[in-house]
Amino acid sequence: MIPLRDNVPRVTTPYAVVALIAVNALVFLYTGSLGPSGAAQVYHLFGVVPARFFQPSWAIWAGYPDTMGWPLVTYMFLHGGWLHLILNMWMLWIFGDNIEDVTGHGWFVLFYVLCGLAAVALHMFFEQASPMPVVGASGAVAGVMGAYIVLYPHGRVLTLIPIIFIPLMIQVPASLFLGLWFVFQVASGVFAKVQASSGVAWWAHVGGFMAGIVLIKWFRRPGSCRYCYNPDTRDYDPEESEFRV
Repeated sequence: MIPLRDNVPRVTTPYAVVALIAVNALVFLYTGSLGPSGAAQVYHLFGVVPARFFQPSWAIWAGYPDTMGWPLVTYMFLHGGWLHLILNMWMLWIFGDNIEDVTGHGWFVLFYVLCGLAAVALHMFFEQASPMPVVGASGAVAGVMGAYIVLYPHGRVLTLIPIIFIPLMIQVPASLFLGLWFVFQVASGVFAKVQASSGVAWWAHVGGFMAGIVLIKWFRRPGSCRYCYNPDTRDYDPEESEFRV
């Protein structure tokens, strides 16, 4: 399922979301300009290599410099390819604006980074000996999605389901779309662990999503949640709201 847009109205201009997308795109372009070997070096220096933190003697032997933990933040601004970047930024664009409405611009960035930290922490817990660098905004974006399912479970997502050569577009409840997404991440993480091989940091997605669910309670500004779900007043009916671009 590929999300195309949601139907929760945007209240303010999502400056933080736009800035994050721009930074990720610029970093990707710069990394790509370094060539394959240069990009690989950037991934190892500024991505998160779990063994670098859990096996310091190996890290010294491998030649990793002391970066004082900065890769735990910088990893979420690196991407391994165009598709990786586009998918992450597209999900951020669809779900992030409504979360920024609630948190405010500056606090949204902090929320985003904290979700990214929680994401990589869970990945490192399961992959302590891994020498492979983890890069990408997936964990941080998953945190945004976790916050969305808390605040806007009543929203609807216009979703593209490619069936052979016939593109099927349907409206899916946000709670169903994000719930299925989360279940898929957990199942994929378990399967990858059993098979002892994976090129995707599934547990980072799980960690970020759960962090978003928990953290949004403290980042939600009073009186800012105009279209959030309210079981008492039901002041927003997704069935009557047109899909927005």
